[in-house]
Amino acid sequence: MSSIISIQQLNKVYDSGFVALKDVNLEIKKGEIFALLGPNGAGKTTLISTICGIVNPSGGTITAGGHNVVTQYRAARNIIGLVPQEISTDSFETVEATVAFSRGLFGKPANPQYVEKILRQLSLWEKRNSKIMALSGGMKRRVMIAKALSHEPDILFLDEPTAGVDVDLRRDMWEMVRGLRENGATIILTTHYIEEAEEMADRIGVINKGQIVLVEEKDALMQKLGKRELTLQLQTPLTELPAELNGFALELAKDGHELVYRFDSQSEHTGIAELLKQLGQQGIDFKDLSTSQSSLEEIFVNLVRDSK
Repeated sequence: MSSIISIQQLNKVYDSGFVALKDVNLEIKKGEIFALLGPNGAGKTTLISTICGIVNPSGGTITAGGHNVVTQYRAARNIIGLVPQEISTDSFETVEATVAFSRGLFGKPANPQYVEKILRQLSLWEKRNSKIMALSGGMKRRVMIAKALSHEPDILFLDEPTAGVDVDLRRDMWEMVRGLRENGATIILTTHYIEEAEEMADRIGVINKGQIVLVEEKDALMQKLGKRELTLQLQTPLTELPAELNGFALELAKDGHELVYRFDSQSEHTGIAELLKQLGQQGIDFKDLSTSQSSLEEIFVNLVRDSK
């Protein structure tokens, strides 16, 4: 799959000397949903703002759809839609008028049918004649998305798109983003909600202190870095582990009622068979067992900690 965004050796250093981005190299594939994760101050918004032409890079090159975002900024900006973190729009304007106006800002001819289409997709059509100041926070965020889509961009950036919205609205927006991808758009989102990336993303990038720590297919990341746990519910609680079990990655939980064994699911030998055999020899009986894989949130926390 070809890249629609290509970033080479990108740096951003502010006048104060603060290094916001350092030697960032990244390829975003056409038609994918790419989630950019990172703690506060990691450089997520700076990276997006630089691609969108809001922040000037200190070095390196960025192309969007083959257009250099600095030297060919008009052509690049024309294919990019941005939904920023902060909600900022004309409170006294109506929903339909502000979306139509945004379309005109990009030199697009009036297209009431297209505006109606995106308002319906975002469940805003019934509110089309309402002034934005009268809308809820979640509805205002939908208006921001409609404005970003008004000029029919190929690339859509969503900077913390569901911050401060309720769970139901968040899931509605997930469905909308999937629909946009099905129609050929490339979606790049930053999020603090790890489950959002786990639910939606095709690939995940982790940024910390202005540097890309990792870029990986989501499923491959989960398999490669996700540890599995085997939890045994014991018939009789233990106060301590027998010395014969010291060779296993075990710990007691739930006041000795559970035994938790961590293993690498990709390893040829998980050690489970040996563990169960040893438990039998020690007379440790269990009444139930279950397995689970570490979540993306745990993987993310470990990656950021290791990159410090």
